[in-house]
Order: sequence, then C-alpha cells, then structure tokens
Amino acid sequence: MKKKIATIATTLALAIAALAGVQAQAGQLMDRISSGKSIRIGYANEPPFAFPDANNKPAGYVNTYVLGVLREMGYDNVETVVTDWGGLIPALQSDRLDLITGGLYILHSRCENVAFSEPMAKVSDAFIVLSGNPKAITTYKDLAKSGETMVTGIGYSLIENAKKDGVPASQIMEVPGPSEMLAAVIAGRAAAGAHSYLTLKDMASKAPGKVEVTDPNALPDWTKNWVSVGFRDGDKDFVEKFNAAQKKYLGTPPMMEAVKQYGYDKSMLPGDQTAEWICANR
Repeated sequence: MKKKIATIATTLALAIAALAGVQAQAGQLMDRISSGKSIRIGYANEPPFAFPDANNKPAGYVNTYVLGVLREMGYDNVETVVTDWGGLIPALQSDRLDLITGGLYILHSRCENVAFSEPMAKVSDAFIVLSGNPKAITTYKDLAKSGETMVTGIGYSLIENAKKDGVPASQIMEVPGPSEMLAAVIAGRAAAGAHSYLTLKDMASKAPGKVEVTDPNALPDWTKNWVSVGFRDGDKDFVEKFNAAQKKYLGTPPMMEAVKQYGYDKSMLPGDQTAEWICANR
C-alpha cells in the first residue's frame, strides 16, 4: 500500500513539474493573451506595406495580412501603434509592442534582435528619380561612380545594400520616411531615393510628371528581400502558432482579395525560402 501511494505521489509530482515546465516556456505574448490583454501591433507610416487610413485604422498589405492571420488563430483583441521606422525594433525589445509589421525585411543583422515569422512576400528595390532620369541612375554602382547623393529612410536595409555595392556613407542621406525622400529628390538634394518598388510607385503617384521609378530588374538578385513579421525572441512559442496559421492562409483567395488593393499579387508570394535560410543569407 505504501509503495502504491509513493508511486501515485511520484506520478503526481512529475505531472506538476511537467505542467510547470510548459507554463515556464510560455512567452510574454501568450501570457498577455491568457490574461485577456490585447496584442499590441506596431508599424510605421510606410505605404503600401503599412499605414494608418483616413480613420486612423491599420491599412497596407502587411497590416491587412497580419490581421487576417490573427483572425485565423482566433485573436481579434488587438491595438495598433504608429511610430517612426527607427523606433519599431527598440519598442519591441523594450516590451512596448508585441509584434511589428510594415516593410520589415528579414536580414542577418536584424535576426540577432528579432524573431521573424516565415516570410509573407518577396519584394524588389528600385530608385525614384527626377523624370527622364537625368543622372542615369539605375543601380547602386551607378551611384557609386557618379558621386551623387542617395536618400533613403533611417535604418532602412537599403543603406547596407548601397554600401555593399560601393556607395560610401558620405553619399547616403537618411531621412525619417518616404515623404521626406520624395521631397529630397524633387528639391535636387538627392539624385535618387532608394526604397521598395511598390512604395516608390506609391510615392511617384503623389508627384505626377516630376519623378519616375527605375526598373527593379536592373538591380542584382541579391537585392531582393523577403518581408516578414517581427516578434520578441522570447515569444517563439507564439511565432510557431503564427507560422502554422500563416501556412494555411498565405496565397488563399480570401487573403489575395484582401491585399490586392495595395498592389500585392501572386508574383510577390515568398516562395520556398525559410526565415532561417534568409537570416543566414541576407
């Protein structure tokens, strides 16, 4: 009888220990959700990736996509915060945000500070230049040779791309975002503005006849990037759940219908590359 009681006690102790282990592994975001708190989504004003609409609601193809995945997971208690691009990762790391969207490329340098979901889009870089492209700039090498100034956003991955292809830091102007980039090119303070192709098309539509967008295919393949969603490193349990829901949702008719207004089409689907591979190779 004593042996049976001891066995039951041991089994119970192991079960409690196992349960405690599961609870200990739960990340901060799952803890927030379990306690009834909202999921805090941060993004910068970066059309068409992410931006606030006329009613200050989250818009853009990445925001729309993320909200769709969260609904698939059964989560609709969310709040959104608009901040400067350069402040997104610091806000995530300091626990003021739970996930960040926008044109967040998976890059090796970011993978040290951010847990990325599997990619949801593959995009191309390009340049916005004055109409007629008077400086004949279509690649980073053109910029390096010309000595002309390139403008892009603070903390953008395009800074790394430009330096990799020989553009010195002295030729790179950093500004808060797309509107400042467009102003710099129109004013002649920069010969070219570097950003993703879709964003540049949106920028050019705001200054018809003044600027144009270069051919993204003129740039080498290594400049292609994958867009993802960023989480805290401690929330990898949630990232796994997000990835599972994303796998079922990505590319479906409802998803494609929701994002097509922002220019997202099947050509932008991310393909087979994993976040792990991209972290190692970008």
